[in-house]
Amino acid sequence: MKSPKILEEFGYREFYDKIRHGARIKTSLLNSEELCSAFRPVLDVGEDIMYLTISSGISGTYHSATMAAEMLMNEYPERRIRCFDSLGAGLGVGIQALRAKKLSQEGLDVDEAYNILIKERLNVCEYFIVDDLSHLRRGGRVTALQAVFGTMLSVKPILFGSDRGTIETCCKVKGRANAINTLADKYREKRLSDTPGIVGISHGDCIQDANKLAELVEGIAKPREIIIVPHEPLTGSHVGPGMLALFFYGTSR
Repeated sequence: MKSPKILEEFGYREFYDKIRHGARIKTSLLNSEELCSAFRPVLDVGEDIMYLTISSGISGTYHSATMAAEMLMNEYPERRIRCFDSLGAGLGVGIQALRAKKLSQEGLDVDEAYNILIKERLNVCEYFIVDDLSHLRRGGRVTALQAVFGTMLSVKPILFGSDRGTIETCCKVKGRANAINTLADKYREKRLSDTPGIVGISHGDCIQDANKLAELVEGIAKPREIIIVPHEPLTGSHVGPGMLALFFYGTSR
C-alpha cells in the first residue's frame, strides 16, 4: 500500500493543545481592502485571478472577495478576476484548488476553469466528526442540551457540508469508533466509482484516527491519492481537537 501524503504546515499540536486547556480562539474574515492588496501584485504582472473562498454559507469571505474584484476590475479592465464560492471549508476548498491547478496546467483559461468548478462543486463531499460537542455549541451548531447529553452518552453526530454550503447533521452514532467507520461508509456510498481521484483527510491532532480512516478508505476503493493534513486553524478553532474529516468527489453531497 502506497503511504498517504502527510502534510504538516503549522504548529497544530500546540494550537489544539491550547484549546484543550481552555484557550478561546477568535477568527475574523479578510476585508475587501486586504484582498485588494493581495490581488494587485498578481494583476500587475498581467495574470488573471481565480480566488477560491470558504463557503458563503458559513463565512462572509466570498462577499468581501466579490467587492474587491469589482473594485479591481475597474482598475485593471484588461484582467479577469473570478471569485469562486467553494460551498466548502478546510480541505474541501483545498481539493478544489488542486482541481483548478490541474485545469490551468491543461491550458484552460480562468473562465473555462471557473465554469468547470461550478459544475463540479456539489460533487465535493465533506463529512466530519468532532470529539467535543461544546465547540459546536459555542458556534451555534448544536444546543447546550444536545451538547451535554451527547457528551454524556458518547453520541457522535456525523456532520456534512450541504448543497447550500451550510453545516448539517446527517446521522448520529454511538462512540468514536463507530463514527470513524461511518465516515468510511459515506465514501463507500457516494464515491465516484469510475474516477478514483484525490481523497483528503484532515484531523485536529488525532493522526492515529486519520491513518485509521485512510486504511478504511483504501480497503473500500483505492483512490489515486490520499492527502492527510492537520485541520487548518480557521475552522479548527470552531470544531476543536479530535475533529476528523473526510473529503472526496462523490455522486452527490
